[in-house]
Formats: sequence, structure tokens, C-alpha cells
Amino acid sequence: MEKIYTSLGLMSGTSMDGIDASIIRSNGEDKYEAVYDRYFKYDEQIYEELVNIRSKINSSRDLKVNSLELIDLEKKITLFHVSACKEIISNYSSDIDLIGFHGQTIFHNANEKISKQLGDANLLSGLLKKKVIYNFRENDMICGGQGAPLAPIFHQLLVNQNQIKLPVCILNIGGIANITIISSKDFNDLKSYDIGPGNCLLDEWTRKYSQERFDRNGELAQIGKTNKIILSQAIDNFESIKKNKNLSFDVKDFDLNFVRGLSLQDGLSTLTDYTASIIYQSIFNSFNLNKDLNLNILVCGGGRKNLSLINNIKNKLPYNIKLSLIDDYEIDGDFVESQAFAYLAIRSYFKKKISFPKTTNVKNSCSGGVLVENY
Repeated sequence: MEKIYTSLGLMSGTSMDGIDASIIRSNGEDKYEAVYDRYFKYDEQIYEELVNIRSKINSSRDLKVNSLELIDLEKKITLFHVSACKEIISNYSSDIDLIGFHGQTIFHNANEKISKQLGDANLLSGLLKKKVIYNFRENDMICGGQGAPLAPIFHQLLVNQNQIKLPVCILNIGGIANITIISSKDFNDLKSYDIGPGNCLLDEWTRKYSQERFDRNGELAQIGKTNKIILSQAIDNFESIKKNKNLSFDVKDFDLNFVRGLSLQDGLSTLTDYTASIIYQSIFNSFNLNKDLNLNILVCGGGRKNLSLINNIKNKLPYNIKLSLIDDYEIDGDFVESQAFAYLAIRSYFKKKISFPKTTNVKNSCSGGVLVENY
């Protein structure tokens, strides 16, 4: 009888607002069951410190310059994860076999083979007395990959288990937007890459010019008016940004200079148009689309709640491409990433492959993640 493992996945995205936590039961291959999902919001101090430190880190050198501040913040973030995990474990009747600990990304540069996530796995393991898998991205980059995106293998499991018709595209709109194209049940056919900005510019602009952390439902963008001249120039400039990158992006690859001087609402309208145009163009260029091919795009991540952004993308798509929320298939779009890292932890524990040439551009399919048993 095959062993089914219970794994707790912890994911904190580029919005830096808190932790998504998910428990799944899986064999690490073709079966999984989502059994628990919960969001833990960072307290105001951690959130403000994260926003502040990320503004200081624009290069790998800045990691060294700000090392003492990073060490202090890493401990606070780890203890916040510990507290969340203790609450989860006390409320969950079965034992947790593994914890997939992603940590809080603070810097990512695949060209330098550096991806820095704040989170002390040794401390987490020691305080919880659990096996912890962390550092999922390093081995991929050592093997020539971009270190991202890592969720595609789980996206394929979601599609297969829920018998969603192929071909299908999973569009994840977090701080950075990425897509996974699933055309068959073979892992080696998986294709995935970062598109460009998702929520990152919208959130940064909102934080900068209002008291809010993000544009709720895209309501402020709807009030504003897009500056078409600025938008056209920004889209042209994105092509040069893309040429200087490989396949993965960091929020630091983009800035707000091109909308400087616009009002809060007009800036958000222009940024929403910009983000939607890049997402649409990337999807369109990824397929040899013809009028006989029907393609489903399923959207997950926090950006799917931005109605201005979603409707903007929908309005650009041809009739044979249908965009819908992954929630329509009874999959919670808020917790796809945290469930993914719970699944990746199981695969990592058994040295199974989590990266593939067409997902992270790694030379050969490889495993990833580091096991810690500090108890």
C-alpha cells in the first residue's frame, strides 16, 4: 500500500502581507487532497519593516550592506511562522509529516544565481520538532535554471485530478505574473515562465499615494483615466527589459518612473492597462492560435480579485480564448501556491524532480529543496 504523506505548505508572496498556509495529503506523484487552508496576516511592524528593507535592496551587494537588519527581520518572520504553525497543528487532528517552508522572498536574480528568502529553517524545525524542507530554488539555479516558477508540476496535478480539458493555461497573478501551459499529462511537456509585473506596480503605487496597501477590486483604477501616450511608450520599453532578462523576474525589475506625475487614480488606470497588456501579449505569443483552437485560461493568485485587471485582460482576448477563475473548478485560488509548496516538500523529501527544462530553463530536470531535522 502506497504511503500518503501529510504536508504543511507555507507561502509568503511578493505582496508581503502575510502567510498562506495549506495542509495537503499526497503521495508526491499523482494524488492529492487539500484538507486545510488558512491565511495569517503579518502584523503592522513586520509588514512595514519588509516594505522598508525591500526598498533598500536593489542588488546582491545590498544584501551584505543590510545583513544585520535582515538577520533581525528574518528571526521575526520565522517566529511569526512558528506561531502560525503551532496554531494550525493544535487544531489539526493528524500528524504533520513535513513542512514546506518557502520563506519571504526579498531578492531574486537568476543571472547571479541568487534568490534570497527570509526564514530560518533550523529555528522553525527546532521549535516545532518537525522535518522542514526549504531553499527550493537554489539547486535549480545551480543546474542552470531560473529558480522560478516552481509550481507548474502542481498545476499539472490540479488539472489532471480535476479532469480539466486540455490544453489549459494556468495564469498566476501574484506580485509577478506567471503562466503554466499544460498540453498533455507528461511532465516533460510542461511549459512555464514569468510574464512580468502582476500586482507589484499596482500595490507599490497604491502604498505610495494612499493609506491603502492595494487597490481593492481595482476600484480606484476604474475611476482613473489611462494616459495612452505613457502606456504606449511603457509597453515598448518593456520589450527592452525582457531582452535583458531570461525567464524569471523580480519586483525590482520594474519601477514607477513612467507614471510619475499622474494622480492616484490615473496612475492606477495606466498601470492596470500596462499590466493587462503585458499579460495578454505574453499569452497570445505563447500559442499558435487559430480560430479552431479553444483555450481555457484559469486565473489564480491575489490579482484575480482585481476586477479592473481581469476585465481588462478579458476584453483583449479573442473569442476562442476563455478566461475564468480557477475557483470555478472548486479550487481555492488563494491557496494554490501554498498547496504547491506542500506538494513540492513531499517530492523534495524523496528527491523527485520539481524543475523541468521548459519550466525554469534548467538544463536537465532536477530536484530541489533542503531537508532540516533540528530536533
